Amino acid sequence: MENVKDCLSKLKAKGFKLTPQRLAVIEHLEGNSSHPSASDLFEEVKKKYPMISFATVYNTLRILGEVQEIKQLTIGSDKVNFDPNTEQHDHFFCRECGKIMDVFRKDNPEVKEINGHCVHECQIYFYGICSECLKASQKEE
Repeated sequence: MENVKDCLSKLKAKGFKLTPQRLAVIEHLEGNSSHPSASDLFEEVKKKYPMISFATVYNTLRILGEVQEIKQLTIGSDKVNFDPNTEQHDHFFCRECGKIMDVFRKDNPEVKEINGHCVHECQIYFYGICSECLKASQKEE
């Protein structure tokens, strides 16, 4: 998500209503690199808008995906996470703490074709133990 103004313009152009609750979800996503799930976003937005429904949060995420303002990640086994950074990059999932982190590789070429197939999008997930968890486990030993 480049910025809230551009995102709101896209939504308006597509005929979507810009409710305060929807705006709260969008503002919470802007610059958010924690890759929240729908339930994470719901809990955060609910602090400001106690009457918001989970359906509103989920539908807002669906709409943002339709207008290509967020990417959906299925990196963990139990939930879907969302990334407002739509630039080409990969992700690292720590099997210890469950954090999802952006990975920007210098040799990350844009793949347009593979084995005769036209590629529209590519997401690579790395799984392992993050540097923070590694440091913590070394201190325990």
